[in-house]
Amino acid sequence: MRTEWVAKRRGQGNVTQMHYARQGTITEEMYYVAQRENLPVELIREEVARGRLIIPANINHTNLEPMCIGIASKCKVNANIGASPNSSNLSEEVEKLNLAVKYGADTVMDLSTGGGDLDRIRTAIIQASPVPIGTVPIYQALESVHGRIENLTANDFLHIIEKHAQQGVDYMTIHAGILIEHLPLVKTRITGIVSRGGGIIARWMLHHHKQNPLYTHYRDIIEIFKKYDVSFSLGDSLRPGCTHDASDEAQLAELKTLGQLTRKAWEHDVQVMVEGPGHVPMDQIEFNVKKQMEECSEAPFYVLGPLVTDIAPGYDHITSAIGAAMAGWYGTAMLCYVTPKEHLGLPNAEDVRNGLIAYKIAAHAADIGRRRPGARDRDDELSRARYNFDWNRQFELALDPERAKEYHDETLPADIYKTAEFCSMCGPKFCPMQTKVDADALTELEKFLAKDKEVTTG
Repeated sequence: MRTEWVAKRRGQGNVTQMHYARQGTITEEMYYVAQRENLPVELIREEVARGRLIIPANINHTNLEPMCIGIASKCKVNANIGASPNSSNLSEEVEKLNLAVKYGADTVMDLSTGGGDLDRIRTAIIQASPVPIGTVPIYQALESVHGRIENLTANDFLHIIEKHAQQGVDYMTIHAGILIEHLPLVKTRITGIVSRGGGIIARWMLHHHKQNPLYTHYRDIIEIFKKYDVSFSLGDSLRPGCTHDASDEAQLAELKTLGQLTRKAWEHDVQVMVEGPGHVPMDQIEFNVKKQMEECSEAPFYVLGPLVTDIAPGYDHITSAIGAAMAGWYGTAMLCYVTPKEHLGLPNAEDVRNGLIAYKIAAHAADIGRRRPGARDRDDELSRARYNFDWNRQFELALDPERAKEYHDETLPADIYKTAEFCSMCGPKFCPMQTKVDADALTELEKFLAKDKEVTTG
């Protein structure tokens, strides 16, 4: 779809959506996004120009169906996939991608760290994906030096970043906000540094006693991103890995740096979103969202979870979806899903499904809570179908139609039960929704109540 759109922009010095928006130009991507979101196209342009909304759309990802991330739009959900040295392969990752897209992922991050040719896996994912693809290039940079962090150089980072951009990656997590002076601040934590990328940079700085090379070479990364329209996803290397560590000095010090980096990228018309915590008690979620908006000049916030408790391994798609719904309600633009395997292992296809549906629920609940126009239309339509015992319509409107039908059919599989006015919970005699009150009956009741206002209800 985008082949002709981007052809006329190739070869220019800066091809970012923000650059065109600030020039007053409405791109084809902006038109497409406005239609998807049912928003005025001029609002989309203004929000992109302001930095409150991004359209991650690398010019080399031409099969992309453009979307946006920002507070003016619907709350979005990202799904993580990726091969590891211990498990998974190219075909399995493409299967996970297809499953994530099927169940509504708005973006997908390829977090591959091994398990095959990383360039080949990434290329296959991008070519198969209609949604934006994000990556964490530091993982491949480390793999390129056989895991020896001390051998990494700034050029290694920049080489891998440009390779990902050339392949068509739409946004990249760049761990530029963790500084050498932040490291002593983690000493009172229970879980220290839990970000993989942040841990790599921290160990590099501890070994070399030098500043973060992604910070010192940030301008070089900006120049790469300008050529391909790659969006920054500024990584939260010091995100809390448990509720004890939430909102501490280390996290907030890095957040301040992320705000500075956001504004530096904006000086060059490069799009930015900012990643957020991890594990946050319910009473601190609103503070975290508002603090990010303050420090980062309202750049879109993209959070992992947050998990509101630490005691449910195997169920962290639930503990985190609770926090995600609250974060979305307070103004977070995109939620990064958590699967039941979080903290335990590499998720398989079924884990991807469960994590994604949990987060689609959270994002949708947030949109209803924020009273976005039309957000509740689907809920109301499903409720009408439920009240009318239109089972097939209920399945169609469900976030996971196959699962809804599967659960219904476990006890009442025959087609005749698709029109039955009951389910296996209440049976044919006890369903309260069979109590139909017609207009005539209500009129008579109102007359009766008007005559006797002291009717006793029993």
